[in-house]
Amino acid sequence: MGTFNDEGVVLRTHRLGEADRIITILTRQHGKLRGVAKGVRRTSSKFGARLEPFAQVDLQITEGRNLDIFTSVVSKTLLGRPFLDDFPRFTTAEVMVEIADKLVPEEGIPALQHYLLLVGALRALGEGTSDGVRPTAMILDSYILRAASLAGYAPQLDSCAICGSEGPHGYFAPSSGGTLCSRCRPAGVPAISSATLGYLISLLTGDWIQTREIPETRITEGSTLVRAFLNWHLERGIKSLSHIVRE
Repeated sequence: MGTFNDEGVVLRTHRLGEADRIITILTRQHGKLRGVAKGVRRTSSKFGARLEPFAQVDLQITEGRNLDIFTSVVSKTLLGRPFLDDFPRFTTAEVMVEIADKLVPEEGIPALQHYLLLVGALRALGEGTSDGVRPTAMILDSYILRAASLAGYAPQLDSCAICGSEGPHGYFAPSSGGTLCSRCRPAGVPAISSATLGYLISLLTGDWIQTREIPETRITEGSTLVRAFLNWHLERGIKSLSHIVRE
């Protein structure tokens, strides 16, 4: 059995036996890993409190037969500290880590861009973006679009998702993969305004400057479309989305 070091963000934890926990963590170099942290539920544990969701840690990991073992944990940043007492932002962070857990399904496969995106999103949630604080819905929807893009199924926003004709187009269908032209639009597919489409493009590209002074109605419309798209393209929905509270 070999030993290696990495850094990561804790996604979730599960109890194991009387004193241990199984930790799921998204690492910088080794993708998503599941391992055992032995004795962390004992009051005498040296690093139990460091392995909580949203914690960014340095790890020493020993490869195990079935599960790896976390033998050393050094805290880097508790990314959730700024919003642990803010329920809307806390639940938004829970959605982010659940999405990361679902979109990086294979353990041991490098997922550096997913890791950097999650760290950046959690920091923006706690501290704001480079040009100011953004609504939680805006930060979450940008994360969803960009994480989906890294996973290979970002919505088609600049052309028709069916025929490929150059856009912009005025309809959006989650089941079809994005915007649709009038010829490909099935009955019942709602229209999307050019302003909302431009807003979604800015979220996908991370262009925060273009999202300044966005009216609440547009943020709400964008959230409805983004989350419908996410739920359609995941085999199972994101459970924590039901707990989201708008600010």
